Amino acid sequence: MTLLNAKIGEKYIITCIETNDEELNNFLFTLGCYSGQEITLVSKISGNYVVSIKDGRYNIDTDLANAIVIS
Repeated sequence: MTLLNAKIGEKYIITCIETNDEELNNFLFTLGCYSGQEITLVSKISGNYVVSIKDGRYNIDTDLANAIVIS
């Protein structure tokens, strides 16, 4: 399941990042978004996703949310 299907307010564990784009992968890694890390969907507004990773909140678009596989 990807972050697109996540429920607001629930905590998930990132299983993997599914992308062939190395730049996108590096960007997500700098946010702390990598396998085994906990992620929480804070809100969904018009194709933008606000997520909480570690101690930060980030706004990501649909393409990024679709690349993040969670369990």
